[in-house]
Amino acid sequence: MIGITAEVARAQDAPTQPVTQNEPSTAASTGLFLVGSGTALAAHEGAHLLFDAIFDAHPGIKKVSYKGIPFFAITHDSGLSDRQEYVIDTAGFWVQEGTNEWLLHKYPELRHQHEPYLKGAFAFNVLASVVYAGAAFFRTGPPERDTRGMADALHWKEPYVGLLILAPAILDAVRYYQPHAKWAAWGSRGAKITGVLLVFK
Repeated sequence: MIGITAEVARAQDAPTQPVTQNEPSTAASTGLFLVGSGTALAAHEGAHLLFDAIFDAHPGIKKVSYKGIPFFAITHDSGLSDRQEYVIDTAGFWVQEGTNEWLLHKYPELRHQHEPYLKGAFAFNVLASVVYAGAAFFRTGPPERDTRGMADALHWKEPYVGLLILAPAILDAVRYYQPHAKWAAWGSRGAKITGVLLVFK
């Protein structure tokens, strides 16, 4: 009993150790999230440029605007074959979908992990596809938009292209929140493969 009392007294007399915080600050996490989003954007545009170069399509940058909001579009020569046009216009989505597939395979519990950079890339990939799909459904936005080029190359109505890119984005979002949903995983992969196989249409 005396020994126990002595240990308690020593514990009370011991200096309190400061608690160190190893978690990055909110500002640092937000910064990494934005850098991840920016990286995904660069990968999307880089994919267009890669196939522009492969097909010797002379890429360029054109200033465009939509409802007064200025931004830019990567353009290329007209007169390409339908297959080449489809590949160039779809390449950005292929990179987004491939990146998300890798992320969800490598980090199935990404939602619960502190990976702001990876989450930023994933968020951009999903949201960009949703925005593009919305533009396709309503046939709105600058004429240089990817979905219009894809539709022209496939000889489809543009809303069908919207469905083509929206389906894997929505299913990947389901997988993010429900990593064990096998139906979402296989549905997403099937939709992505379909988008690639349409090259041979």
